[in-house]
Amino acid sequence: MSKAIYIENQYLGRDRGWLSVRLLLALFCFVAYYLNIEHEENSRLFLVAGSIIIFVSIIMMYMLHYRITVTENSIQMSGLWTTRLVKIDLNSVVKVENKGYSTFLVNNPVYNLHQNGKIRFYAGGKKAVWITDREGLVYIIGSQRPKELVDAIKQAQQK
Repeated sequence: MSKAIYIENQYLGRDRGWLSVRLLLALFCFVAYYLNIEHEENSRLFLVAGSIIIFVSIIMMYMLHYRITVTENSIQMSGLWTTRLVKIDLNSVVKVENKGYSTFLVNNPVYNLHQNGKIRFYAGGKKAVWITDREGLVYIIGSQRPKELVDAIKQAQQK
């Protein structure tokens, strides 16, 4: 096994957009609980729902979505439980760019999503690394540290 040049973990619950949605939903539940305090049976349901949303959000912040590993020969992405290991051979990489992931405000986390000739990997953040191989296939890898990932890929290609 080659020595890793770069390792980055992407966590499922750390995307600001979806975290904001979950927190607003929990806030709605707590406000509804407070406003319906005289109907104690129904208001408890809002308290429980809001608490569960907060608890699940905390767990999701530590749930690994996928791991990016750059070695001397390849880029490897391994995901959650049942996902397959994706390996990109660095000898077939033609172009590496640091660009934005999407123009949307909130993006869904994806792992190995094949769509329109592109393969997407995303957990959170605004920037992504766009990798094009010899066959014209484009890999879009969302990253919290895209510049470091691009530098690691270029460093590995030079070796």
